[in-house]
Amino acid sequence: MATTTSITTTYAGEKAAGYLSAALLSGATLDSGLITIKPNIKFKEVLKIVSTDGIVKDASCDFDATSTITLTERILQPDSQQVNLQLCKKDFQSDWDAVSMGYSSFDSLPPSFADFLIGHVAAKVAQKTEQNIWNGTAATDGEFGGFKSLLLADATVTDVGAGAAVTAANVIAKMGLVVDAINSSIYTSEDLFIYVSQNVARAYVRALGGFQATIGAAGLDNKGTQWYNGGGLSFDGIKIAVANGLADNTMVAAEKSNLFFGTGLLSDQNEVKVIDMADLDGSQNVRVVMRFSAGVNYAIGSDIVLYS
Repeated sequence: MATTTSITTTYAGEKAAGYLSAALLSGATLDSGLITIKPNIKFKEVLKIVSTDGIVKDASCDFDATSTITLTERILQPDSQQVNLQLCKKDFQSDWDAVSMGYSSFDSLPPSFADFLIGHVAAKVAQKTEQNIWNGTAATDGEFGGFKSLLLADATVTDVGAGAAVTAANVIAKMGLVVDAINSSIYTSEDLFIYVSQNVARAYVRALGGFQATIGAAGLDNKGTQWYNGGGLSFDGIKIAVANGLADNTMVAAEKSNLFFGTGLLSDQNEVKVIDMADLDGSQNVRVVMRFSAGVNYAIGSDIVLYS
């Protein structure tokens, strides 16, 4: 059965060009390298965690074991996912792009639409993956367990905030709760980030523009709302990363080296196959296929702070 196709474009001449797609969330977490990517995982990978107690003792003449070494592990197991679409070429014969299909009865999908479809599907997968990384639910079809659900289920993770909504009036206090809860052993780590949802980032930018009592009406550098031009953000010296997939009013403080994204081949995330079925079954169908694997996990829960 073909995927339902709705053709609603208006004829504007043979040279009418361009297919437009709605604005998509970019897969910023992976594209910007905000977490550690582990490729080439066929089934699962074991994340080994080593912990020790006091390893330095007063010297003596004899060898005396000075510590207890504890080995634990977490499993990074990507889920297999797919995209399957089927289009009927007949649906395009009355469309304004029909001439590009050729004049034979054995026609093909309009090349410009095929190119658009490949890009559109890849972008949609990037958008869904971004959402899954942070907010996915393992039991939901098309999703894998994201960081938020994993962190909420881990008693070793430090939870703050109790779900309070973040606004321009309180964002500095709420971000302060997160920073105050960060483990002192990682506070100065170079790869420590506060990952924030879009609404938290917007509230912080607005607060620094003069919409918070402690900032002053003229805002940062007396520039008001003109202070921000899209550059990097930080709070108390800690880098802020805007995670598009995070649900509103959510923040995660963690080291990049403690957060992992696992997949098989990285190229699978960008490979979209368009298969003309005419030579296989004589139909006028075109299939669009994408297969890939993805999953996330972290190593040390006690080094992570969650505001949600």
